[in-house]
Amino acid sequence: MAALSTQLIDRFGRRVSYVRISITDRCDFRCLYCMNEDTVFLPRAQILTLEEILTVAKAFVELGVEKIRITGGEPLVRKGAIDLLHEIGKLRGLRELVLTTNGSQLEKTAPLLKSAGVKRINVSLDSLKPDRFREMTRVGDCAKVLRGIDAALDVGFERLKINSVVLKNRNHDEVGDLVAYAIAKGIDISFIEEMPLGLVEGHDRASEYYSSDEIKRDLDQRFTLLPTPETTGGPSRYYRVSGTNTRVGFISPHSHNFCASCNRVRVTAEGRLLLCLGNEHSIDLKRVLRANPGDMPKLKHAIVESMSIKPERHHFDIKAQPVIFRHMNATGG
Repeated sequence: MAALSTQLIDRFGRRVSYVRISITDRCDFRCLYCMNEDTVFLPRAQILTLEEILTVAKAFVELGVEKIRITGGEPLVRKGAIDLLHEIGKLRGLRELVLTTNGSQLEKTAPLLKSAGVKRINVSLDSLKPDRFREMTRVGDCAKVLRGIDAALDVGFERLKINSVVLKNRNHDEVGDLVAYAIAKGIDISFIEEMPLGLVEGHDRASEYYSSDEIKRDLDQRFTLLPTPETTGGPSRYYRVSGTNTRVGFISPHSHNFCASCNRVRVTAEGRLLLCLGNEHSIDLKRVLRANPGDMPKLKHAIVESMSIKPERHHFDIKAQPVIFRHMNATGG
């Protein structure tokens, strides 16, 4: 085997320093933009074991990845998730371990996450109105999520951020209130244009699309947003709300393509390394792991080789039928 690169550089010269690892496709919510209400989840044998996930994380860190985000589904519904986070948090060379969650489990797990080495948490929160929150999540309890955010604030993570997917005529009229909530709590917020992954019954993405430019226009009527070069290593373009410590981010896969500076890849719960959220370019790490147990050089070689198929950009079309048939819960949120 040829000498192995110690960094992940794609054919466009972009260095991959950030990997998002989904540890489950299961979720206790059924958000209408994420999955169908009657979604059937993967059998346990098809997803990576906790030991395999730790091996993958270790391989990426040894290849220069400095930031790992643990996602789902809802990662905290997986048995053993906290222990896994403890082990990933110990990896030498990892600068930042972060988590994305729907907040349903935060009230009881926030102190455990802090002790596991999680530095930052993103909490999905699309509405502050209990009835609307339940409508968008189909089953979620808004009050429980808000208590979870308070619990996370109490234990003192480095930063806490809300992620809000904005849909026209569902929650677009709440963007100002969501920012006001973030200011009151001293946290950040990012607004996300919906990504067309998978067919979702009863949901017309084109008619419910609300662009980042429209959201910013609405916010400008209520707040002074100052452009800032600050970044957390992800795709958000940030503004700081004048007179506050709150940053407002915009993740805009449709209106402001962010691919030129892409520094990330994803590993799905079933072990597929996705080189791009909006394309099917991928390799099967589970096959490599299970065909070559304990062979870290072979796993690292497969990851390095995958850089040659990382595409330049995605080509989402909100008006077309999805060409990516995996739902967001299967992709990793």
